[in-house]
Amino acid sequence: MKAILVIFDSLSRKYLPSYGCDWVKADNFNRLSEKSVTFDKCFVGSMPCMPARRELHTGRYNFLHRSWGPIEPFDDSMPQILKENGVFSHLISDHYHYWQDGGATYHNRYSSWENVRGQEGDAWKCEVKDPEAPEAAGLSMRQDWINRKYMTPESNMSQTKTFDLAMDFLQTNSDQGNWFLQVECFDPHPPFFAAERFREKYRKNYHGPHFDWPDYCKIKDSETPEMIEHCQCEYASLVSQCDYSLGRIMDFMDQNDMWNDTMLIVTTDHGFQLGEHDAWCFCHNPFYNEVCIKPLFVWDPRCGRKNERCNELVQTHDLPATILEYFNIDRPENMQGKVLRDTVADNKPVREACLFGTFGGHVNCSDGRYVYMKAPCSQDNKPLYNYTLMPTHLAKFFRQEELEQAELVPPFNFTKNMPLLKTPGIPQPLDFNPYDEGDLLFDMGSDPQQLLPITDRPDLTAKMAETMVALMKENDAPPEQFERLGLID
Repeated sequence: MKAILVIFDSLSRKYLPSYGCDWVKADNFNRLSEKSVTFDKCFVGSMPCMPARRELHTGRYNFLHRSWGPIEPFDDSMPQILKENGVFSHLISDHYHYWQDGGATYHNRYSSWENVRGQEGDAWKCEVKDPEAPEAAGLSMRQDWINRKYMTPESNMSQTKTFDLAMDFLQTNSDQGNWFLQVECFDPHPPFFAAERFREKYRKNYHGPHFDWPDYCKIKDSETPEMIEHCQCEYASLVSQCDYSLGRIMDFMDQNDMWNDTMLIVTTDHGFQLGEHDAWCFCHNPFYNEVCIKPLFVWDPRCGRKNERCNELVQTHDLPATILEYFNIDRPENMQGKVLRDTVADNKPVREACLFGTFGGHVNCSDGRYVYMKAPCSQDNKPLYNYTLMPTHLAKFFRQEELEQAELVPPFNFTKNMPLLKTPGIPQPLDFNPYDEGDLLFDMGSDPQQLLPITDRPDLTAKMAETMVALMKENDAPPEQFERLGLID
């Protein structure tokens, strides 16, 4: 048995032809859809990057108990379980957050791993002199402009090198059994820095400022329609480059007859807003469909089902359970994700509703038609606490004022009798942004763009809130989360 998991970061369904886009050039994603089951209601769980990856390991929601952080000592890790059961697990990634303080325990869960340097602000190449850079609109990092200088020609780009390593792995191991390969690409996450041959596909008569890295916020008055369109085209260029890289994997599988004995899963951690709801990025509450419903393609050679669509409600944390089942390995009792074998084969439902969100942000609940977004009931967003044995944030340790107030508290039902550090939930970058809206309720069937909040259905609101409470209790959510949201009976 063999399995390949390909993860792109911040890949929006709206920019894929297999999800209805008529202008982005991504023929290999179309080809993948023809060779697999395409899911139309795959929801995120915990947001953003590393919280989503914790779910890919543990099969549990992250966002109700802690912010962005590493694998915890009590966590069950899918790649490690594979390793311990005789299945070789290998990670290839240029997602540099894996090697920062807030992600540094993930890669060693695999049997082996390889990393590629240079994406975004990765502290890679050293130049003491400030780089020459355009007067950028949107985010700009000194380190990113240094890194870009070392990424030409295209063969030097991080994405290219990542898939080069993937091809090396397949060349070496395709005739062997019992392995799991995770190929993970930071693209098309911003900055939208694509090779020139892909940018040429979307070339327009644009004369505005350099703009390939929007701020993670609402669209600014200074950002003109021409700038917004240009940035969307830069993103599309990077999607086309990802499509090319995906094609390399699929070509190899074709040439080496791997479809008969190799599972292929292609997905992302979350989507991306590129002007929808007047906002950029993936971490601006509330999470609309552009962010919370993500692409997912699954080929399972056991059933051979392909060129079909699935409308059942699935989530990120179903994937580790699905991969373990594929290798005939029992799931740990604390893994709450569902096995998708029968969903892939025959559209079997696995859940009636799901939760999703970010630490300290809205808690969201969907039954596949309606989505209920529950905001904190007070401006100070309290009470809110982190629970952890690994006190690191994205790129730093917990601050002094957090740890000065730390206390050791009893375990949750999934922490294997380990007590935890409880610290104040002080807002961190990318955990959540300021709230623009309060509670929201949408009918995604009649209002897929989520432009018309439902305000006259207290019965439906109460039903969705009841479902939310039940799912939070099932996840052993801390009691203050219910208080923060005003969900106390």
